[in-house]
Amino acid sequence: MPEKVFFTRGVGAHKEELTSFEVALRHAGIAPFNLLSSLSSILPVGCKRISREEGLGNLKGKEGSILFSVHARISSNEPGRLLAASIGAAVPKDTKQYGYLSEFHGFGKVKQNAGDYAEDLAAQMLAATLGLHFDPNISWDEREKVFKMSGKIVKTFNITQTARVNKNGWWTTVFAAAVFLFSFPQP
Repeated sequence: MPEKVFFTRGVGAHKEELTSFEVALRHAGIAPFNLLSSLSSILPVGCKRISREEGLGNLKGKEGSILFSVHARISSNEPGRLLAASIGAAVPKDTKQYGYLSEFHGFGKVKQNAGDYAEDLAAQMLAATLGLHFDPNISWDEREKVFKMSGKIVKTFNITQTARVNKNGWWTTVFAAAVFLFSFPQP
């Protein structure tokens, strides 16, 4: 079971698409690791959120390791195209209840809108699990108030990376991730 999670993001541009992704991973601080991303969007019970700096510090000397992550990524080489990648999180008040993470990646959304959208997705999933009813037609700001006033959802947040493809059409990749850390007994 992962004991800690940190959130990171990055952006990269290069004439080659794969290299733009590599540059985005470098910017996020996790390029020297193998990402395993076929995870669903559960924030494990008791998983403590730590800073990016602390998380990366925990990875020193472990380059090449497999990192379990929930991440969002999108690339384009269309000049002027706006890209967004975001991870949203919803944390329940009950510490014995799991939370939710959501991934969003898309075109044409500014940072605030992409982040709010990802946060809203995570909150909706957690709310449904907790049996909270909400009107999907009201704005995220209104739903957020309802969720938090219920006393069952204590916190929502997001990490979002946006970028615009440069005029020369170099591949640009935006990336956001929740990275899980495990503690293992020392021999």
